Amino acid sequence: MDLHAINDGGSATGVAHSAELITFAEAMVGADDEALGRARQKLVAVLGRDAMIDAAGVASNFERMVRIADGTGITLGDSLEQFSSSVRDELQLDRLRDRKLTPDT
Repeated sequence: MDLHAINDGGSATGVAHSAELITFAEAMVGADDEALGRARQKLVAVLGRDAMIDAAGVASNFERMVRIADGTGITLGDSLEQFSSSVRDELQLDRLRDRKLTPDT
């Protein structure tokens, strides 16, 4: 899978309707209700209502998990830190440290 699509706002090679899924996910965490409505309608048009509901559930679950981890200050731990290092580097996730709700420990 092309991880650059996550940062570049493009589409992921090999994932059907990835551009619409990425747009929907970004709209879900944004503040523009009209953009979310458009993204939702587009996803229903290309994948159907049930798939849009599934996508909303998956994105919502990840958002919930991130908020819980940030709120409690949970860290990755040594093994997951090492295991995920290359993916975190490729996605440039360290740029998000300044946006975290909890201090670095």
